[in-house]
Amino acid sequence: MASATVSGLGIDAVDLDRFAAAIARRPSILERCFTSDERESVGTGRAAIQRYAARFAAKEATMKALGVGLGEVAFTEIAVTNAPSGAPSISVSGRAAARLQALGGRTIAVSLTHTHTVAMAVAQVVAEAPCSP
Repeated sequence: MASATVSGLGIDAVDLDRFAAAIARRPSILERCFTSDERESVGTGRAAIQRYAARFAAKEATMKALGVGLGEVAFTEIAVTNAPSGAPSISVSGRAAARLQALGGRTIAVSLTHTHTVAMAVAQVVAEAPCSP
């Protein structure tokens, strides 16, 4: 039997109006920060801004949980996907995956939420360790 331990924890919040303004000023942010699959799944309109902002918060929370600063991993090395039930999950590649492995992590758990004004995410690196007999 294995027990789970948390190796890192991160949280982030994104103001929706500021995020929408940033995208309006620099639409290329979407390509720099989100994978093509993420961009396809988000949709359009105000709900899309909420979804993008929540995913952006998840990426920054993941970086914090991995113990890395901005620029140490690319935003596109952290991807947010949703199960058919809607439950979000994080997958990592490149330097983010290497950092997860270095921490002894096996998965990154994530929770997202948003209101009409803010999107937030919490991420934690989870390592499974064998239980002592």
